[in-house]
Amino acid sequence: MHARDETLHLIGILDEGWDGLGRGARERLAASQLVIGAGRTLRLVAPHLAENATLRDMDGALAKVPEWVRAARADGLGVAVLATGDPLCHGIAGYLAGKLGAENLAIHPAPSTLQIAFARLRKPWQDAVIASCHGPDAGEWHAGATPDHGLYKVVRAVAEHPRVAAFTGPDNGPDRIARALSAAGFGEEARISVAARLCLPDEAVWSDLPLAEAAERRFPDPNVVIVERKDRPAPVFGFEDSAYVQRQPEKGLITKLEARAVSLAKLALRPDSVVWDIGAGSGSVGLEASRIARHGHVWAIEKNAADADNARENARRFSATNYTLVEGRAPAGLDAWPDPDAVFIGGSGGELAELVALCLARLRPGGRLVMNFVTLENLATATAALAAHGAEWEATMLSTARSQPILDMHRLAAQNPVWIVSARRASQPDPVTDHD
Repeated sequence: MHARDETLHLIGILDEGWDGLGRGARERLAASQLVIGAGRTLRLVAPHLAENATLRDMDGALAKVPEWVRAARADGLGVAVLATGDPLCHGIAGYLAGKLGAENLAIHPAPSTLQIAFARLRKPWQDAVIASCHGPDAGEWHAGATPDHGLYKVVRAVAEHPRVAAFTGPDNGPDRIARALSAAGFGEEARISVAARLCLPDEAVWSDLPLAEAAERRFPDPNVVIVERKDRPAPVFGFEDSAYVQRQPEKGLITKLEARAVSLAKLALRPDSVVWDIGAGSGSVGLEASRIARHGHVWAIEKNAADADNARENARRFSATNYTLVEGRAPAGLDAWPDPDAVFIGGSGGELAELVALCLARLRPGGRLVMNFVTLENLATATAALAAHGAEWEATMLSTARSQPILDMHRLAAQNPVWIVSARRASQPDPVTDHD
């Protein structure tokens, strides 16, 4: 017997119920005076529990579970909490460990529903990345969605990895995920598989559906999904200027590749950096920053409607799902953005001094402000503003030339010189820790 057992037993269970539990899990449940779980899981075990056992439904009451456990343990009662599948895989175990202490938990896992789904589909899963949208109604995905969107983690995982397994929820089901991936630019290259009502008599599995087909169907709950896509080898950055849609007939209003490369280096981006791109133009700097800061997010603003349209189209072509573009004139709206690790100013709309002051004030510790200029007047305004705010800065003049054919030979054609100014707040350390 397990009388006065002060350990909280966290028991994984699947929809096959009691028959699927191991002997140790059954013994712990039979000896528990308090059993906590979702209504569905409690019904699976109720006939097998002790007559004096109390059952508590935690549907909608997750925050109360730690106090229920503490009170029961104070009374010397044995306590078990039921969880679906493996409690350590996007389950309740992390939450309870934080509230009650991991040392006070004994975990009895069942196979994860994802593991069973891969088995049903006969697909190996050692290289799969796991994400979850099992939560409140996220709404439909839209271009430029920010990290607080409920589907963000799933969409970003698919952008980063060719095989993703996802926990779903009644409001965020496979059809919504398929529509989100289509809207994010993953068309014919991606396939979605769905495993529904696993371990129940009406279990059903759909394998390798096109996104368009899955988007139009409703699948039984509960379910999980697996998204697979062809890997798309591409540079992290360094795309040719011609890869971007640019304003016509004034083609050329884009930060050239050479200036982009130096500017991105000066930004000192990490994989999780939060980036501002002010005066986004065609979006080239911000979009390439989004590929480097692949676990972060880029917020961009552009006042010219035609350029903003081009930047949105370029974001779609690049499947840049961690990129949010706002059409407007900075600094309006920047107060709603999170503090940045890096800021790039490619255009200021006549508000350069104000923008310099604002960006320096908002930069996180160790953050960088990088600006590009082609006129002496803007260079002078920027450096004066930096000096006025005590910033540490340096300026680099980048003068490049590209080869052009002439008859059966080649010559060099000079591009306009660009001043690249890099700044940070005074007395900030330059972080060198590798965050990969």
